[in-house]
Amino acid sequence: MHRFTRATLIFCALLMGFNLGAQAKVLKVATLTPDGSSWMVIMRQAAKDIAAQTDNRVKFKFYPGGVMGNDQTVFRKIRAGQLHGTATTGGAMSGFYKDAQLYGLPFIFKNQQEVDYVRKKMDPQIMQGLEDNGFVSFGLADGGMAYVMSKTPTPDVDELGSRKVWLPTDDQAMLETAQAFGIHPVPLSLGDVLTSLQSGLIDTVATSPIGAIALQWHTQVEYVTDVPLVYLSAVLAVQKKAFDQISPADQQLTRDIMGKAFVDIDQLNRKDNVNAMKALQNQGLKLISPSDAQLQQWSKLAAHSRQQAINNAQVTQEGVDQITRYINELYESQAANQ
Repeated sequence: MHRFTRATLIFCALLMGFNLGAQAKVLKVATLTPDGSSWMVIMRQAAKDIAAQTDNRVKFKFYPGGVMGNDQTVFRKIRAGQLHGTATTGGAMSGFYKDAQLYGLPFIFKNQQEVDYVRKKMDPQIMQGLEDNGFVSFGLADGGMAYVMSKTPTPDVDELGSRKVWLPTDDQAMLETAQAFGIHPVPLSLGDVLTSLQSGLIDTVATSPIGAIALQWHTQVEYVTDVPLVYLSAVLAVQKKAFDQISPADQQLTRDIMGKAFVDIDQLNRKDNVNAMKALQNQGLKLISPSDAQLQQWSKLAAHSRQQAINNAQVTQEGVDQITRYINELYESQAANQ
């Protein structure tokens, strides 16, 4: 009996060790974000803290700089189990949760104040929508307003029809937005944009100031149209079925630490985008301000594009109405306090 009991205890100990090992999870995450950027530095530090506080039961392995391909390729690899997640724009997640791209509708925000007010109300809703559709996220990060940047001045939206405008590959929503603006785009992966600007294959891009500098696109353009075309947001999303393999306690710790990291990224990106716009002008890029009539034309086409997105079920009418309601609420509150 004594020998049997000892053997049983040894077996149980081995079994417990096996189960503990099975709980360990390496979350493989791909992103187009360049290595060494502030975003990557913060995420890597958060991952290091998570590994330390879970005794390496939860680890992140990042593949930055587009080495795993564009968003569509990354999503195929996630479905195949080769990757578990991605750090990308909110709009890129619209294939799983359509209202993930609400913030990126053209001209839905006029300024950062509107963005801040709406995001306080709607970020949790968007994160929950992603989770309900298979992806755990840890917060949204500010990507800044995207502006048209070009080799020649573009104050008039009609001029875009004659330009060679870059568009991300396989982005149907962006394609339809471009068509609403009379644009005939040149679809390219993110990694091909710089060389295409250099070769003349394209002459116009739309990106945030911080994005233009990080990707070195600002070295190939000369003008920035002072029209905040779309608001960009970013998200780190991990497939829920992979995340669910982690123990509940480790899941909560991971959410807490990576969530705090995204608050830091959000705040840092806000500051960096303000500084980046100044840096672009200091480096010689000329800021072009459209006339009131030209701005009305930009706004009219943007409204048409938003309606098309609703009609084509790319976003929900309810989501757009929510943003409109919150923006109205912001200004009503301000008027009441005056």
